[in-house]
Amino acid sequence: MHETERHRVILAAVQARPVATVAELVEITGTSEATIRRDIAALHIQGQLRRVRGGAEAVNPPEQSALIGRPFSVNETINIAAKRAIARVAGEMCKDGESIIINGGTTTYQMVPHLAARRLSVFTNSFAIAEYLLHNSRNSVVIPGGTVYREQNVILSPFGGVVASHFYARKMFMGCQGLNQHGLMEADPMVVQSELALIGQADELIVLADSSKFSAKSSLILCGLDRITTVITDGGIRDEDRQMLETAGVGLIVAEKGADTDQQAASAAS
Repeated sequence: MHETERHRVILAAVQARPVATVAELVEITGTSEATIRRDIAALHIQGQLRRVRGGAEAVNPPEQSALIGRPFSVNETINIAAKRAIARVAGEMCKDGESIIINGGTTTYQMVPHLAARRLSVFTNSFAIAEYLLHNSRNSVVIPGGTVYREQNVILSPFGGVVASHFYARKMFMGCQGLNQHGLMEADPMVVQSELALIGQADELIVLADSSKFSAKSSLILCGLDRITTVITDGGIRDEDRQMLETAGVGLIVAEKGADTDQQAASAAS
């Protein structure tokens, strides 16, 4: 991760909690403690945050708390070619007349141009996905009630989802913070609460995870591998991760990057 991206992630993180610790920032950015300390010092000098013992805090904390994790605007630039290839395969799995759930995320967002010509009933907690489909397709779009978290572009409610509890889907497509032998990992309790409710409404859980997610770390387990039907990833997946999924009985699809992938998904990234 480049310095500019790290600084954006750090500034987003200090807005999400009273104090962002050095250890938390190391986990979110995937960099060293020494690098994070240098970044905090530089941002402190620039007046963009306050350096405190063991971490950093916001200069002007927002009235609405943010979610833990990298902002949507940062994530959508990372491993973009792999995400587009994965999303293309996921889009091809959707058939006219189906009801599907798509959770918010930068990989699932890349599915939207592949759904434009479909006739689906789509439940999504992604403000960006809902907006795209409403303007560019004739799909039926259902969204939950709740608060729009601008940094992650998702709609979440601390009171549970009444609409979600009555929406049945053949398939649910979702991204994740990390994926390992413990299962799907997420960083924020609000996200976990929301996604647990959605997972229970779908027959098949299809996870869109580029190969970097198999080495990503997070603190919260969303669900075990036994709940996952299929994982779609890219050619960078390691042999040990393939074996882990096979042992758990999880289907694996490796998406190949095609020459037409960027053209097909360009409108989704704009």
